[in-house]
Amino acid sequence: MRMRTLALVAASGAALLATGSLAQAAPSGSVSPSADIREGSVGAADLLAKVTSCSQISNGKYRTDEETSATVPVCGKNGAVFWKADMDIDCDGQVTTACNADTDPWFQDDTAFHTSGGKPLSAEKLPYVVVPSSSSIWNYSSAGIKGGGVVAVIYGGKVEYAVVGDTGPNKIIGEASYATAKALGIDPDPETGGAESGVTYILFKNSVVSPIENHAAAVTAGDALAKQFLLNN
Repeated sequence: MRMRTLALVAASGAALLATGSLAQAAPSGSVSPSADIREGSVGAADLLAKVTSCSQISNGKYRTDEETSATVPVCGKNGAVFWKADMDIDCDGQVTTACNADTDPWFQDDTAFHTSGGKPLSAEKLPYVVVPSSSSIWNYSSAGIKGGGVVAVIYGGKVEYAVVGDTGPNKIIGEASYATAKALGIDPDPETGGAESGVTYILFKNSVVSPIENHAAAVTAGDALAKQFLLNN
């Protein structure tokens, strides 16, 4: 929901919500780019092998920051859309120790989508992804992407499942919550953190995690959706 330029100083459906045991997330810590760390049972390399080429579905391309040129298309696959971009840090929503007006110069105390209790999401605690607000370039809802939809975020050999939790500028792409960045080993500082490139976002169409704040449900759904994605592409 923010309208800002983030200067990166440090580089670095619903039917598939089946019951089942939740695969344990890998322990946090530094990871070499070749390591295959994941939530669930689907590896980063397998997912990335399905998104090597782009069938562009957006009417134009997005910028990764206000000062950059538009180079990022939204691409279509069976059952999903994806893009490859940077990661800016969204710290909006509930006021927490890591996310507040003192830690984030662009802080806003709301998110586009809310918890089951009607509160803004917690960027510090919940892995979520920001989608561009609807525009002539692309309308996420028309593409089957919904608030609470499941997203596989891939970086440095890691797979992190998140939900669609917020909307951003309509000409900029590549942003996720503090919690998403931290889980992927990306500096989550909202002012100086993020990743300049190398982040892949795969958004599964017509998926919804309910309640949106249940990360375990997102992982269970994401694992099932990722397996289906591999089969269908």
